Amino acid sequence: RKMNPALELLLFLGTLLYAYVEALVKLLLPARRKAVRGELVLVTGAARGLGRATAREFARLQSRLVLWDVEAHGLKETAEECRRLGATVHTFVVDCSKREEIYSAAEKVKKDIGDVSILVNNAGVITAADLLSTQDHQIEKMFEVNILAHIWTTRAFLPTMMNNNHGHIVTVASAAGHFVTPFMVAY
Repeated sequence: RKMNPALELLLFLGTLLYAYVEALVKLLLPARRKAVRGELVLVTGAARGLGRATAREFARLQSRLVLWDVEAHGLKETAEECRRLGATVHTFVVDCSKREEIYSAAEKVKKDIGDVSILVNNAGVITAADLLSTQDHQIEKMFEVNILAHIWTTRAFLPTMMNNNHGHIVTVASAAGHFVTPFMVAY
């Protein structure tokens, strides 16, 4: 059953208004920022884009970094930028679509570097095509990286965070799930 267009518009405007009011309140009454100096922060999808920007920000805040990405060259560039900002950085080439690689790299991190206290699940892939043009393997890859990888990384690091009674898990998601976006139906 299709929703009335006027009601749909009203719902959208209400949601938009709520978001602006919430943003204004947070601007006027900002929360006290948590100190992350010295925390071991793992960022997936760190080779470029939001992952790189996130890694740089944690480097500025003097966190220790573990950076994962499937793309070695971009990962190296991100690590160099973060080191110039004074951060200790460890990199791992990890294909987050592969559960075994995630679990293997997680064990190396725990054994060789220490307990991750902030996990930023940022890795993501997108195929911009209409549903019928998107190939099956592309849809599977999106689910493996954008959904399943978040579960595997969380399962790898959450038990230690719980044992230590210390840690945070950040999940980066797209606003595209809230709106109809042409050529991104599978996404």
